[in-house]
Amino acid sequence: MPRGRYSLHDPHDHTPFAAEHFHCAPGPSGWRYVSQLTSPSGDHRGSVDLALDDLGRPIRLELHAASWQVRGAALDGVTWVRTDPTGAHATEGNVRAHAFTGTSPAFLIAVTRLLRLTPSDSATRLRLVAFTEPVLAPRTVDQSWALLKRETHSTDNGPLTVDEYQVTALDTGEQHLVHIAGDVVLSAPGIELEDLESPPSVT
Repeated sequence: MPRGRYSLHDPHDHTPFAAEHFHCAPGPSGWRYVSQLTSPSGDHRGSVDLALDDLGRPIRLELHAASWQVRGAALDGVTWVRTDPTGAHATEGNVRAHAFTGTSPAFLIAVTRLLRLTPSDSATRLRLVAFTEPVLAPRTVDQSWALLKRETHSTDNGPLTVDEYQVTALDTGEQHLVHIAGDVVLSAPGIELEDLESPPSVT
């Protein structure tokens, strides 16, 4: 069960905005990721709880940030309920999309488990619902993912396979690289792995 800490920052000006303390593990029905977020001053900032089925589809998502809450799942595309800080004005949403995304590294792992790409595959297009900080406002985005290469490195804990993905935002054409080993993000825009207590799970 990988357990560790990511630092999250603005990918453009590198301003730090959170530390994400996480643990994740494959289970009998898929994969689950749980994390708590703290601000640079150490205050509680939010949480992530994401469970996937064995095909990589989100069967449960629960996000908390700035007193806002989102609960969602794959249902007729993806469906969610977003609740305001007072709890008086819950809103529902549904989009014909493949999965959810957001600032947490969990969502990058979730996409790779959904797509199951190999280096010989062509780029795959998918539609995602992004919940943007700090109020978890939903926004539909279209991306293209390609697995550029897969390399195995020797470590003290045995071989480590690292996948390099190229992610393209289809509305702007902006591209960036994501490096993932098993169910841990090694590097991505706005994300740095600061501490890892145990090796990644093999996906």
